[in-house]
Amino acid sequence: MDNSLRGRTVVVTGGTRGVGAGIARAFAQAGAQVLACARRPPRQPVDGVEFTPLDLRDPPAVRAFFDALPGVDVLVNNAGGTPHRLLAGTDAERHARVIELNLLTPLTASLAAYEHLSRSRGAVVMIGSVSGSRPSPGSAAYGAAKAGLENLAGSMAVEWAPRIRVNTLVVGMVRTELAPLHYGGQDGIDAVARTVPLGRLATPSDVGAAAVFLASDAARYISGASLLVHGGGERPAFLDAATANKEDSR
Repeated sequence: MDNSLRGRTVVVTGGTRGVGAGIARAFAQAGAQVLACARRPPRQPVDGVEFTPLDLRDPPAVRAFFDALPGVDVLVNNAGGTPHRLLAGTDAERHARVIELNLLTPLTASLAAYEHLSRSRGAVVMIGSVSGSRPSPGSAAYGAAKAGLENLAGSMAVEWAPRIRVNTLVVGMVRTELAPLHYGGQDGIDAVARTVPLGRLATPSDVGAAAVFLASDAARYISGASLLVHGGGERPAFLDAATANKEDSR
């Protein structure tokens, strides 16, 4: 077991629910002191995870939060998300708020933590999405923000080297407590899982394990990388269509 995170201070934004809670739990299990910051508290406390209420869209509050800490070794920029929202279905201001949450708040937090991370020769882990590398109908602003986040991480990795490593987890579909709502119940989850080569959606602990790896000494020469956590991606639709055509021609 890699014990390089034992005793280190890790901040996980949005670390109280879903993927964020899984990430916070994984770092706590790796021996880190974990601070989870979000607007809402966790439904259930997690051993080794301390919660601080924080609106990440408030830059002065974010700076005050980090300034009050004695040090930070790892920052995981996880806070984000979006409702299903067609581009023409709402105004530009609502789409802008999605971009603010998913792109600007990670930048705000990273800048606020910069001095701490520089002193500790620490690491930043961005939580990206496969939506940033393919069309995302119904979540276009989110996809655009995640594409920008991955690019931002690459630029940070160059500018902040060699003292700070910056990497991105490009996350696919995850089975969180909200998955039944998103996918239409268990039948929907099962149908979506069949499109994933590994046959299931990720769990928050899968994402957490990958985040711990990127932050650990085992990844000490990895920076500016994008690690795909998507179970092999998505089965191309043309394969099923081609198979159906072959069956029809028999």
